[in-house]
Amino acid sequence: MAIKIDKKIINYQVGEEKSADAAAVPASTEASPQKAEIIRMHEKLERPEGMECLEGATYKIRTPLDDHALYVTINDIVLNAGTEHEQRRPFEIFINSKNMDHFQWIVALTRVMSAVFRKGGDVTFLSEELQAVFDPKGGYFKPGGRFVPSIVADIGAVVEHHLRRIGLLEPDELSEQQLLMLEQKRAEVEARERAVAESEAAEKKTAHDPAAGVGPSTGSSADAFPASATLCHKCNTKAMVLLDGCQTCLACGYSKCG
Repeated sequence: MAIKIDKKIINYQVGEEKSADAAAVPASTEASPQKAEIIRMHEKLERPEGMECLEGATYKIRTPLDDHALYVTINDIVLNAGTEHEQRRPFEIFINSKNMDHFQWIVALTRVMSAVFRKGGDVTFLSEELQAVFDPKGGYFKPGGRFVPSIVADIGAVVEHHLRRIGLLEPDELSEQQLLMLEQKRAEVEARERAVAESEAAEKKTAHDPAAGVGPSTGSSADAFPASATLCHKCNTKAMVLLDGCQTCLACGYSKCG
């Protein structure tokens, strides 16, 4: 059937030819079912109403550089609670200490980190950046032989631990087989050092040395590594020993021989 056009054509589009069966289907059945809205982290996300109290955790940092400890509190927010998209993310961070020497940079650090947390996206880079900060005056060793280059790096390690705890980072743990192998290697090194110490003590006793029987510490305590161990550049733990002609870390299993 011909159609007469009396007005100017100002726009046009290509239409789709519909069959009679398709035309008979109601429009309500053609519409796809609406999916649940997924709430994601962004800078405009405020505290949920009725949830003035957020769940979190407080971590204590004790350093040999100061008589007073640092207390790091990280509060989390739960997005899409009760759904398959439920996710727990850090929302804010607070750091408190009796030592006022660090007050300015602590306030600045907590405000910037809290803003990054609320911005959303991948926030795991914060722990890496903080742990890469070195103190020009030198770092310190934590119990167990782990070296920390600065107080800021210690805070970064706490943030990394918290992110692993809530599931934003994959757990970085050794398998049972790897732990068993490292325990065996550690026992071999301690036995070797003990034999050397006993040999030196026997030589001193033969020479009638009054200091006979007093050998060097073998580092056989539960949280220490052999006394001859050096610093591992991968995990920053003083646990690198010479095994089978190759430097091997007894803490993380790293080996220079691959």
